[in-house]
Amino acid sequence: MELMEANRDRSGVHNLAFQNDGDNGVDDTNLKGLGDNLQRIKNSQNKKTVHTNQGDEYINIESDLPENKRDSVEEPHLKGHLEKKYDEVCEFCKKHKVRIHYVIYGILITAYLAVVIAACSLNFQRALPLFVVTVIAVFFICWDFLIAKYEDRIAAFFSHGDRYLKKQWFWLKWVLCATLIITIICWLILDTTKRGSRQLISFGGLVMYVLLMLIFSKYPTRVAWRPVFSGIGMQFILGILILRTKVGFDVFNWLGIQIQTFLEYSDTGAKFVFGDKYTDHFFAFKVLPIVIFFSTVMSMLYHIGFMQWLIGKVGWVMYAFMGTTPVESLVAAGNIFVGQTESPLLVRPYLPYITKSELHAVMTAGFSTIAGSVLGAYISFGVSPSHLLTASVMSAPASLAASKLFWPETEKPLVTLRSGIKMAKSESKNLLEAASQGASTSIGLVANIAVNVISFLSLLSFLDSALSWVGNLFDYPQLTFENICAYIFMPFSFMMGVDWEDSFIVGGLLGYKTFFNEFLAYERLSKLIQNRENGGSMYINGVKQYMTVRSEVIATYALCGFANFGSLGLVIGGLSSIAPSKKKEIADSAFRAMIAGTAACFMTACVAGMLTVPGMEVPCHILLGNASNSTDFPANSTELLKCCQHLFA
Repeated sequence: MELMEANRDRSGVHNLAFQNDGDNGVDDTNLKGLGDNLQRIKNSQNKKTVHTNQGDEYINIESDLPENKRDSVEEPHLKGHLEKKYDEVCEFCKKHKVRIHYVIYGILITAYLAVVIAACSLNFQRALPLFVVTVIAVFFICWDFLIAKYEDRIAAFFSHGDRYLKKQWFWLKWVLCATLIITIICWLILDTTKRGSRQLISFGGLVMYVLLMLIFSKYPTRVAWRPVFSGIGMQFILGILILRTKVGFDVFNWLGIQIQTFLEYSDTGAKFVFGDKYTDHFFAFKVLPIVIFFSTVMSMLYHIGFMQWLIGKVGWVMYAFMGTTPVESLVAAGNIFVGQTESPLLVRPYLPYITKSELHAVMTAGFSTIAGSVLGAYISFGVSPSHLLTASVMSAPASLAASKLFWPETEKPLVTLRSGIKMAKSESKNLLEAASQGASTSIGLVANIAVNVISFLSLLSFLDSALSWVGNLFDYPQLTFENICAYIFMPFSFMMGVDWEDSFIVGGLLGYKTFFNEFLAYERLSKLIQNRENGGSMYINGVKQYMTVRSEVIATYALCGFANFGSLGLVIGGLSSIAPSKKKEIADSAFRAMIAGTAACFMTACVAGMLTVPGMEVPCHILLGNASNSTDFPANSTELLKCCQHLFA
């Protein structure tokens, strides 16, 4: 046992051979085996010694490495002249990092201004868009700088006037309301004398929609009229600037042309993927790639912070002018550019704390506007880009006005401007990742658009066939879904200012938009626009082939919104996933929000009907050609004379 213990100490591997030994003694065979084992152990020890010696040699060789490492650590003390200068430069850059950034920005800004000045000196008319964009950018940069640095001083400077207005507000608001009413009445009288009585119908329609919203309001006696009147007032101001002034019309017309040109760059990718004959499948390979391209661009603008900045500015204007809460204002401003499920993400942390009226306003803003991605698709149909842009902007204040009229605020909002509201930032790490995420995000949107168009068109064809069969039983085979919708929405379209003979067609378009989606409605409207531009007979077999320009414009504004039953389920599901604690309130108020969104679009169309002047965008020969078969005729003889003189010249 001593031997076994000794060998166990000497070798932990070969001691297993001793475990079979008994206590009664050891025979010769065992002794011989023991001797062999001892010899093997000895040989292994010798090998181990050799290995150890080799290992010692190896260790001795490697042991020199730490010395080399120590030498390499001490080597920086022997740096050359260039290395020392490099370290000094690095230290200087770290110490003066902020100043260096300012110097670089200053050089870049100086170079940019030099380019602008050079371009303006060569040809100012050609460089006018660049000059205007530069002036606007400089103004807002200075504005943000002053607000960030001197906000308290500015607030203190205007505090005396603010206190005075609050003291005198009781009688001052009545003076303002009376002045506004008198101004509108005088303007209507003068405008009616100059342009005819059709604008009065649009004004009556606006009053009718406001009264209907008030009658069916959730709390009619709790309505705060400031958001309602200020929202309609903002619509009028925007409409007058864009539709009645030549400068405003030219600016938005130029913007529409630039957007249309910009969206045409999507043809390059579509042509590469689908081949030279991609336009043979117009909707799939021409329209849908525009959605992908626009979604990518919006994601990049969102990453660099431009969209948050722009939405914040527009939201602040509505907050200050209309008196709505910051959450409502930001979401309404966001819906001008993004979709109805994306804009609430801007204020996602605050959604669990908003009131029912604010939640209703958030959904109404989504229903009454369209996303920038599908805006490009509608432009590709041939719809006027300037009117689509105008409708998107004007519908934002209209949505808040309709929402506050249909569901007034009865609670105290928890989220105020003083609570430090902040918009969500992009999760992308760089611009390329943002572009990739934007393209990937559009996959679901494109698929949703495609499957909805396929399913709705198929369903519409089946309904038309079934209704025609039922109508044939009563000798009325022309009964279709469009005809039923036309009869339902015909009074609403007429009160917007649509010509009576066109109100039947516009009513059908509104039915398509409400019961299916706006894609089908705009696609049908684009065909009517093409028929008018191509000319030809207005009536074929008693069926009107196209509408007047005025009716087309009003229809463009009335259809510009997501208020349909398909979007209803989308909003309920999307908002419920963002704010699960508000799931019950979302389901309860979603249908009312859809109705309010529809009414907001109709109110925008009424304002457009009051302010639109077809002569500003239609050449004289087309205007006079349509006038022989329609009511789209200049009511003022002076305008008619100028038009004829222009053609004669």
